[in-house]
Order: sequence, then C-alpha cells, then structure tokens
Amino acid sequence: AISQRQQISLSYLEQLFGKLRRHELVESTRGPGGGYTLGRKASAITVADIIVSVDEPIDATQCGGKENCLGEGNRCMTHELWAALNTKMVDFLDSVSLQSLVDEQLAKGVVVENAPMIKRAISSAPVVKPIRVNAPNSVFALGGAAFSK
Repeated sequence: AISQRQQISLSYLEQLFGKLRRHELVESTRGPGGGYTLGRKASAITVADIIVSVDEPIDATQCGGKENCLGEGNRCMTHELWAALNTKMVDFLDSVSLQSLVDEQLAKGVVVENAPMIKRAISSAPVVKPIRVNAPNSVFALGGAAFSK
C-alpha cells in the first residue's frame, strides 16, 4: 500500500525500512501477517531521525559541508549562509515529531487506516514436543509385559 501510494518500488521501500530497522525506528515481524511497527512512540521519533536513518543529507551547501565549494579548500562567499541554513533545517526537522505529523493530518480530516494487529506469543526458545516413552511404568507392568509375550 505504501509503495503504491508513494509511487516507489517495493525493493527501494524494503531498503528504506531496513535502514529504519537498523536505527531501531521500526521493528519487523516475519511471516504471514508480518510487517513493520514503530520501534518507539511516534512522539519520540523526529523527522530528522528518519532522514538521518535513511542516509539522506540535510545540506544546502554546494560542497556538501567540506568547505571546498570553489575547489582546493576554497569556500564560496555564501558558504556561511548555507551552513547556517543547514543548522536551522536540522533544528527544525528535529523539532517535528512523527506524532505531530499524524495529529496534523487527523485535524485536516485525513482518515488513517489501522492495520489489524496480530497478537502472538513470543517465546525465547522453540517449543519442543515432549518425548513419549512407550515403556512400562512399574515393576508390575514390566512383569506383565514380559509374561504376555
């Protein structure tokens, strides 16, 4: 649904979610009914967290922050201006939580689809079937089994 709605390929979307998972912004559940859920509360995830997690640069400078806009270590005349803009952008994106974006959309009347949550018991060790021994459970049963043959 996300891939269609945002018009991006499933493989690219999987790459993005892999990066988000490595930064613990989402958790994945495998198997039928699996998918992704937030790794933290929406109020604790910022837009800056997401952008940094998926390796998107937040940089308005021409040199990528290397201070060599004109080559050979020479900065352009407006380098400080663009560097200051970078700081403002990061500060702003760090102040916007995922929850605030959701609240903003709900206030506009956007309907949010809630995927059904599948509750599963999570075990730290695999469940092992008990071994059924087909043997006599007493001396009397042992004697009875020996004489019945």
